[in-house]
Amino acid sequence: MYVGKITRGDIDLNKLVEDIAKSAEEGIGAIALFIGVVKGVVDGDKVFSLLYEEYEPYATRKLESIASDLSSRKGVRDVLIYHWTGERKVGEITVVIAVSAVGRKEAIETLAEAIERVKKEVPIFKLERRESGDYWIIGDGTRVKRK
Repeated sequence: MYVGKITRGDIDLNKLVEDIAKSAEEGIGAIALFIGVVKGVVDGDKVFSLLYEEYEPYATRKLESIASDLSSRKGVRDVLIYHWTGERKVGEITVVIAVSAVGRKEAIETLAEAIERVKKEVPIFKLERRESGDYWIIGDGTRVKRK
């Protein structure tokens, strides 16, 4: 199973893990989970929120493509990617990626690649609002002050 989805709503993380764990009956022995949240401080500067804007429908298609591609790897069964858009406050979830696989090595390696691919390939734009002003965040973490 694979899912790539843009969301603005809540996701029940317990249910997500419970659903993905059902594949244990098919020989799956590991679930790797990444939860990204809005940082409260960057470069010593207080952050208020992140504003995510997506280019649709391409963003959803790209998330689905990444999840599909990674779920076809040997030893991997499920790849679920949920990315929030809109304004997110400090501590709120911004992205959830879950991978189930035959073992921890396959699950963790696939999860790490999924995180990097989402950051680099999906057209989701981040504007960080903080004390010293607003900054666009480029995929590699570079911040450019908005004029």
